[in-house]
Formats: sequence, C-alpha cells, structure tokens
Amino acid sequence: MNRESIDLLQGTLDVLILKTLAWQPMHGYAVTRWVRERTQGSIEIEDAPLYKALHRLERAGCVSAEWGLSENNRRARYYRLTATGRRRLKAEESEWRRYAAAVLRVLEPA
Repeated sequence: MNRESIDLLQGTLDVLILKTLAWQPMHGYAVTRWVRERTQGSIEIEDAPLYKALHRLERAGCVSAEWGLSENNRRARYYRLTATGRRRLKAEESEWRRYAAAVLRVLEPA
C-alpha cells in the first residue's frame, strides 16, 4: 500500500469498520476481506491498525465482541455494532458524504 492510501485509511478506518459491521457481525479477518472486496482491492487494512481500531470502538461502546467459531472452525472474536455504533455511523457517514461532495466539487473542471 502506498503512503497516500495509508494516510486516507487512518482517517477513515473507524467509519469503514462501522459500515462493515452494519451488515452483520464479523471477526477481524472478515472485516478486512469485506472492505477489500467492496473497494475492489483499493483499500487493504493491515492487522495492527484494524485491531487497534476495533478495540478503540469497543471501549467507546460502538461495538461489542464475543468469542465464536470462524468459517474454518477456529476460535475468533466476533464484533457487533451497538446502538451507539449505529448512531455514530449515521453521523460519520453523513459527514463523509458532505466532505466527499465538497472535494469532488473542487476536483471538477471550473
């Protein structure tokens, strides 16, 4: 991943995780896989920042976690969006849409 992608990812990781978990509870690797597939490989989330963000979101009450078995029968921690997380996602998604629209207006030819 190039430096620009890393900078963008650090600023958007929480909202990417919250949006991913809005679909269904997932373990960390599944979150990474879902984001990679949705972005057609443009965004790759590395393990350390992912788990740091998941733990931060858990401490903030945005996600809850419980142990379960993954698709390949391995013990994995599954993360679920909480009501607090849904409210935060709604607010952050709205902000990101406004921000992206503003950036696109600047990038459009005059």
